[in-house]
Amino acid sequence: MHYVSILKCADGTLYTGYTNDLARRVRAHNSGKAGAKYTRSRRPVALVHSEHFRTPGKALSREAAIKRLSRTEKQALVRKKSTK
Repeated sequence: MHYVSILKCADGTLYTGYTNDLARRVRAHNSGKAGAKYTRSRRPVALVHSEHFRTPGKALSREAAIKRLSRTEKQALVRKKSTK
């Protein structure tokens, strides 16, 4: 399975990324060893949204689409998903 996730950083910013192992990737972001440079100085991070896909291509396309959203649109996406 392939995942696109939105993480909320300790400073309130949002980080969007792709992975094929969601739990491992969140741990990596919080440990700082293999996390993204962006999240290293903004730990801890919390998973606030994720979507799964069968192919990496679809997941990467969705990641790119989410990254193009405004912060307000990303927050709406997170709220919408959490109310389902």
